[in-house]
Amino acid sequence: MIQQRVTKYIEKEHLFSLDAKVLIALSGGADSVALLCILHTAGYHCEAAHCNFHLRGEESDRDELFVRQLCKRTGIHLHTIDFNTTQYAKEKQISIEMAARELRYDWFEKTRKECQADVIAVAHHQDDSVETILLNLIRGTGINGLLGIRPRNGAIVRPLLCVNREDIIHYLESIGQDYVTDSTNLEDEYTRNKIRLNLLPLMQEINPSVKKNLIDTSNYLNDVATIYNKCIEETKNNIVTTEGIRISELVKEPAPEAILFEILHPLGFNSAQIKDIAFSLHSQPGKQFCSKKWRVIKDREFLLIEAIESGNEILLPFQIIKEEKEYTPDFLIPRDKGIACFDADKLNGDIHYRKWQTGDTFIPFGMKGKKKISDYLTDRKFSISQKERQWVLCCGEHIAWLIGERTDNRFRIDETTKRVVIYKIV
Repeated sequence: MIQQRVTKYIEKEHLFSLDAKVLIALSGGADSVALLCILHTAGYHCEAAHCNFHLRGEESDRDELFVRQLCKRTGIHLHTIDFNTTQYAKEKQISIEMAARELRYDWFEKTRKECQADVIAVAHHQDDSVETILLNLIRGTGINGLLGIRPRNGAIVRPLLCVNREDIIHYLESIGQDYVTDSTNLEDEYTRNKIRLNLLPLMQEINPSVKKNLIDTSNYLNDVATIYNKCIEETKNNIVTTEGIRISELVKEPAPEAILFEILHPLGFNSAQIKDIAFSLHSQPGKQFCSKKWRVIKDREFLLIEAIESGNEILLPFQIIKEEKEYTPDFLIPRDKGIACFDADKLNGDIHYRKWQTGDTFIPFGMKGKKKISDYLTDRKFSISQKERQWVLCCGEHIAWLIGERTDNRFRIDETTKRVVIYKIV
């Protein structure tokens, strides 16, 4: 009996206890209706949550009405919400599918806390897990993408992963429970339908047990992944520093590309990019690789990983305070790169901050000739990333301070100085 299979699965996977409060994500489709009926009949303390995304006109309202009637009949408390999904997607510049996903899961978690539920139960079943495995395999994935859908992800639990779609429909027919076409399943239905309607039937012709075999394999891989992920974390601790990925340690590993995949794929880098990054480990520094939000820079000793700045506004990454005082013979210039002291009369132009630019020059304190800032930073063995983050304090068209590094000799304090201007990084 399906109810016994589900309750045993809940116990086996330690999803929740019999006295727990369960918030059920209820769309009105067969899967979520079956989940509600099974848990309610088994004696679990259930509440339900329904989202109306207003994407299918009257059908969206029909689904909500059905859910309201079902919960009223079964005596289950129902939480509902209306979303302007299209507007949200436009504001966030994301797809409708992604917008609906963000909206519903954020609201589920908020509702769970408000009603003091222990978990949020969603109705994914074995067929969903098989489709996910194949979908990830087609798109390209690492070992974790071949695990299918897991029973638990934080407060999200999936009690129906021990049954398939056929089991669910047969159960609903046996208890005389109707349902609506699940119009809120907003995954990538085009691709999933091709897998469900075309690919899986073809695979079943080759092997009728293909679904079971895929589930068994994913369960086996879950144990393998536990060992694999433990090794990956130990390796990360060894090669990843605050500066970046230490190349000399990475290349000693038996599978550097696999390690790079686990570090960089979550940041949006695809398999081809990661292969190119792995190939660059033995090449000259300077190459850059970008995903939408991150970039990797091949430097001398490190692979530098940085977030890409969004928007046009550039803010100072530090705060500088200014002080002005009379110059006296006992004034000592601090030996601190974070403090710059100037002759106030020499520093008489418009003061502003900017990042250094190609072609910029200055006369380093204590020297007479000009030096390109690019050459100075190279001599100081600055990484590409450090160079890009270097700011300057300008007096008119001249650079007075390579901030945090060195002042310009033209603005130095000497025997003629009457007043001193001090800039300090805080």
